[in-house]
Amino acid sequence: MLRVLFLIGLTVAATTRSSAQGADANPIYVDQGVDWTATARADFYVRDQGSRLITLSWMQALKQRNGQPFLADGLSRYGYLANPGNKANLPIGFHASGPEGFQVVGMTCSACHTRQIEVEGKVYRVDGGPGLVDFYALLGDLDKAVGDVLSSDDSFAPFAAAVLQSETPDPTDVENLRRQVDRWYLRFHTLMARALPKNGWGVGRLDAVGMIFNRLSGLDIGPPPDFMIPENIKTADAPVRYPFLWNAPRQDKTQWPGFAKNGSDILGLARNVGEVLGVFATFEPKRQGALINFLNDNSTNFDGLSELENLVKRIGPPKWPWKIDAALAIRGKMIFERYPAEGGCSGCHGIEDGEQRFPFIKTWRTVVQNVGTDTREYDVLAWKAKTGVLNGAYIPFATAPLKENDQIFNILATSVIGSIAEHLLAGGAPSNARVATAPDPGSSETRESLGLVRLPPTLQDLVTAFNAVSTSEAIEKAKRKGTERASRSRLPPWGAYEARVLQGIWAAAPYLHNGSVPTLAELLKPSGQRKSQFSIGRKYDIENVGLAATQEPLSETLSTTDCNDINSGNSRCGHEYGTSLSEQDKKALLEYLKTL
Repeated sequence: MLRVLFLIGLTVAATTRSSAQGADANPIYVDQGVDWTATARADFYVRDQGSRLITLSWMQALKQRNGQPFLADGLSRYGYLANPGNKANLPIGFHASGPEGFQVVGMTCSACHTRQIEVEGKVYRVDGGPGLVDFYALLGDLDKAVGDVLSSDDSFAPFAAAVLQSETPDPTDVENLRRQVDRWYLRFHTLMARALPKNGWGVGRLDAVGMIFNRLSGLDIGPPPDFMIPENIKTADAPVRYPFLWNAPRQDKTQWPGFAKNGSDILGLARNVGEVLGVFATFEPKRQGALINFLNDNSTNFDGLSELENLVKRIGPPKWPWKIDAALAIRGKMIFERYPAEGGCSGCHGIEDGEQRFPFIKTWRTVVQNVGTDTREYDVLAWKAKTGVLNGAYIPFATAPLKENDQIFNILATSVIGSIAEHLLAGGAPSNARVATAPDPGSSETRESLGLVRLPPTLQDLVTAFNAVSTSEAIEKAKRKGTERASRSRLPPWGAYEARVLQGIWAAAPYLHNGSVPTLAELLKPSGQRKSQFSIGRKYDIENVGLAATQEPLSETLSTTDCNDINSGNSRCGHEYGTSLSEQDKKALLEYLKTL
């Protein structure tokens, strides 16, 4: 996918380009189990989770760099897939909420977790698969398009006429619209100018944690009227591959570094609330005396998120739609079940019982360990920020008081746990369900005198939703004291990532957490022999299992670094398992992985 980036001021804009996933309206839907029905799929494509990106009429009135309407191609130039049933020409994963004329565009899970691939000229759809989309370019282009509209009265006039649906709109209406767009752009542009890295994330990748941290700490917890703390926003330069969604609710840990407990509906809600805060949910927590109101102007659609979790539970791992050499696959299964030191996979990627969740819910074990892969993600987890309106806030028996400058990880944990607890305990009266306080120093007020609601046993899993992070500095201090890692941290050492159960892994290329290896065959090579560059697109190699070496002529190319630069965000280093197998054994193992 052609992606020619122009640095305009501090934002990035992209030219019109072909789609990495293609725009085929009638793909072949890969078999993902009897529970994954057409009705469930249609719901998954549009279910509102509370994201509020931009007013629909504004987006419809914006222009691309070539002068065409911003939505002319349904955003397919960024890899997003057409949703023929959408009247506003929004693609899969985008929805418009609200009454006609006042609708707001938001994003939902399927925008980034729907995949389309091509084999021998046929196009296949994999729901819940890692999207081959360029979110970075979309954000940069949207920022540029609104900035162009605001650059002069002459450029704003046709935009206003389109939004107000009048060739000669009332000047007062134009002035009011201008103020609204200015307010939106101040926040959005501040985020984009400070967060987007110069070189981009690449197709199919996103610094998800970095953008969630930036969105929360930079735009949500500052003083009114704009609620911003711009200096909290940092460059989001630790891109990771979008994960696949099937079986995600069954893992006992989630997120690439494994920092989030998982495996129950409450923990799933915690995971998803954190995600929607990063994709433009409205969130403006408010102090009310010594209490914190997390539901003040909070657009999180808790019911929508719960229904999305139920839909994800129905998405089965995609079944390999091409021929399998059964005898070779049986041999590969034996290799898969060997010990890791002998080239096997099941020790980390097999199905085993994990931590039990309330009440008596069985999960799958998720191994989280350092296998020598890129460490950039851990730099993000160590970010600190001013806590703004949440300074001193804590949830009794759940979180510690936030310091004036604290880890953003802790700000996120307090915000997510507080929002969920208030919502679930409100019983239709939010004012009676405050769970967090930020008392003044020396205050004699107690939890009881403030009327705080303590988390009941049914919500105790929330307390474990976020693990403390071992920063590199803390680890070094701990080592100097003779301990392996910082005390009380439940995360494995710096650079550890989760190992998923490998069902459907054939459909999730490129591989490693940062998408730095194009095929499974390439992953079975020593790091030093892996490709340093490869094209990203929808064409698939069913022999080597992953991205085909030859993509469309204008496809994007990803350049990776070796083990000498393991903190680049793009290192292909690590996971040296199966690399010493014979070529015949590697082929057998690949054949078995196709069957999972």
